[in-house]
Amino acid sequence: MYSPYGQYPCNKMYLSSGYPDFMGNVPENAYPNVYGNNYPYSRHTGWRDYGPEPFVVNIEDAAKMNQNFRTALWTGNHLQLTLMSLDVGEDIGLEMHPDVDQFIRIEQGQGIVVMGDNPNILNFQQWVYADYAIFIPAGKWHNLINTGHVPLKLYSIYAPPQHPPGTIHPTRADAMASEEYH
Repeated sequence: MYSPYGQYPCNKMYLSSGYPDFMGNVPENAYPNVYGNNYPYSRHTGWRDYGPEPFVVNIEDAAKMNQNFRTALWTGNHLQLTLMSLDVGEDIGLEMHPDVDQFIRIEQGQGIVVMGDNPNILNFQQWVYADYAIFIPAGKWHNLINTGHVPLKLYSIYAPPQHPPGTIHPTRADAMASEEYH
């Protein structure tokens, strides 16, 4: 099956109780990955929102492959996954989501995250690097700034969804223009 992000659809035929080996007793190499770690992601350029259908993805590869400022990869009724790429020196933009909790994981690069109860008093600051996770409670003002020498690649999970399904913002300017209309 076509797989632009190393994702695999949920096939109901494998959920049958007639196959006890699919209940967690499958040897690790029973079904080898024919691509190994060399899946040809570069030949797939189409991005789309896969929600709200079942979806599995190699999130690290998808985040690193994303070239857009923001791409909504999966939007459900209560959760949304977006990929982001911040250019050197770029930031997400100071923002606050009154009713949305947010999780961010850095896959590449480094930066500084700031948070606070007031946009003028951001008294929480933390350096972040690849493999760091950031938890942002609803109602907190926050920003993430790329302080490194390479694009900062991350994925963000919003609960509930923050952006319209299928959102793609190639640049930060596109994202800011879009936010003016919401």
